Amino acid sequence: MLLRETITQAIYSLAINKLRSWLTIMGVAVGVFSIIAVMTALDAIDKSVESGLTSLGANTFQIQKNPATTFGSGHSRNFYANRKDITYQQALMFRKGMTGQARTIGFIISSMANQAKFANLTTNPDVTITGGDENFSASSGYTVASGRNLSEGDIRSARNTVVLGSEVAATLFPSGENPQNKLIKINGEVYTIAGVLNKKGAAFGQSQDNFVLIPITRYLSHINEKSSLSITIEALSRKDYPLAIDRAIGTMRLARGLTVKDPNDFEIRTNESLIDSFRDIQQAIGTGAFIISFMALLTAGVGIMNIMLVSVTERTREIGIRKSIGAPRGIILLQFLLESLFLSLAGGLIGITIGILIGNVVALQFNLPPIFPWLWVTVSLFVCSGIGMIFGLFPAWKAANLNPVEALRPK
Repeated sequence: MLLRETITQAIYSLAINKLRSWLTIMGVAVGVFSIIAVMTALDAIDKSVESGLTSLGANTFQIQKNPATTFGSGHSRNFYANRKDITYQQALMFRKGMTGQARTIGFIISSMANQAKFANLTTNPDVTITGGDENFSASSGYTVASGRNLSEGDIRSARNTVVLGSEVAATLFPSGENPQNKLIKINGEVYTIAGVLNKKGAAFGQSQDNFVLIPITRYLSHINEKSSLSITIEALSRKDYPLAIDRAIGTMRLARGLTVKDPNDFEIRTNESLIDSFRDIQQAIGTGAFIISFMALLTAGVGIMNIMLVSVTERTREIGIRKSIGAPRGIILLQFLLESLFLSLAGGLIGITIGILIGNVVALQFNLPPIFPWLWVTVSLFVCSGIGMIFGLFPAWKAANLNPVEALRPK
């Protein structure tokens, strides 16, 4: 009964000063919100990171001019931009040198912001044109849903043949008719449809099916002959995967004309390296969010202490009356500690709620499922409790140790 009365009295005291209490609560809420929102979004993305970043096929890696991300690489973008492009001739030389060392070797080059048209139907101007060879689908994790893949003849003759990604096919042929051998226009040029690829889905809000595949030779001769290629290599088996990477590096160095003293002027991209890059970015963002939240919560804790000290000063006479009629020191200490704890926890709960909502809104933008970050919610509640108790201890101790005679003396 005594504890219940103490809790009731603490809540009543906070309710009297609504504005002051709400301002203190919001100070805590801001600090908790920043960490919960960021961690909710990062946890949601982390749940799908492996499936989202495994854009390459099994036992597959890629050689390209630039790294997937320059974060943590120690070099600026200009450093990579100044590298020489990987040319088609170098890619052919590489393929010849890797004969018998890989299951498939495919060439890829892409450009964005293109538009495809069939009859009176037109796609949005966000279609990617990918120049590839006959090994593109196998090395990139696609399968042919209908029709056929690009052939060696298409590549040799630089034919105006195209294989549609499933999203482009659905836009131009919404009735589900077979598009094979039909003619479409891509940026004004006419192409004959050879087939349609199976749906691969989205990765982090970006469709992997909104593209068209044309022979890489036609891409280089009709779209951009000076672009840098990416080479996709599928190892013979998982066991041979590390060895295939080593052999590919040596073969690519020969194709690029590098000497023993020259560093590699190309990058090896694997699913594992992409995931590691994401982990580094995730850790940096999480650390930044934690530091910001810690400073915000520290400031909020100082605010709680100031508010409670003001409250003790304003309620000096009330404390004196309660002590004069027998209220023990421990009860007064507990009441002020509870007031500080309630303020901190209320702010924490508000920050957690808003943070989870905002974090999941961000996650939904990447087509990721909602998530409830139990770990960070638990940590936040413990931190808020600690802040409430630590920063409320001195005002509570001051209230509990007031001399009742001095407290009741007229000011």
